[in-house]
Amino acid sequence: MGKRVKVSGSEFLIEFEGENKGNGTHNAKPFVWDVSKISDNFYHVIKDNRSFNVEILEAIDGKRPIKVNGNMYETETIDKFDELLKKLGMEKGGAGKVNELKAPMPGLVLEINVKPGDQLQKGDRVLVLEAMKMENVIKAPADVTVASIEIEKGKTVDKNQVMVRFA
Repeated sequence: MGKRVKVSGSEFLIEFEGENKGNGTHNAKPFVWDVSKISDNFYHVIKDNRSFNVEILEAIDGKRPIKVNGNMYETETIDKFDELLKKLGMEKGGAGKVNELKAPMPGLVLEINVKPGDQLQKGDRVLVLEAMKMENVIKAPADVTVASIEIEKGKTVDKNQVMVRFA
């Protein structure tokens, strides 16, 4: 499986072939490059007969700035958890406001820990969903206020079913 990478707002799928990471695909197009490590954060890259000096800077809030031939770019690697949040409509740093919480999987509602009007902080416990004999604590995706509860304790939910709406 490849890695999704955002560079200055554009998203790319990078897949490497083998361990040396000298070739692979970039958005399904093959590439070959030669990467030489100069020091801890400095690399020299040759791609398509062009030379690039790359400096990898310290990560800030999950984003890693890089400097390529003196030009600054903001990069972010998107992992499987980011992909899951995106599928659930809870992208980190997304459009800002989260309007609803959807079931990440089919399951049985064991607990509902909130009621309409509750103000939640990101990470607060919202409910417990049992799926495949495991209890899954579903947490608030952001600082939100509960508008309505769309499910009932003891009932089942389907994947992507809206469970809670936020104001």
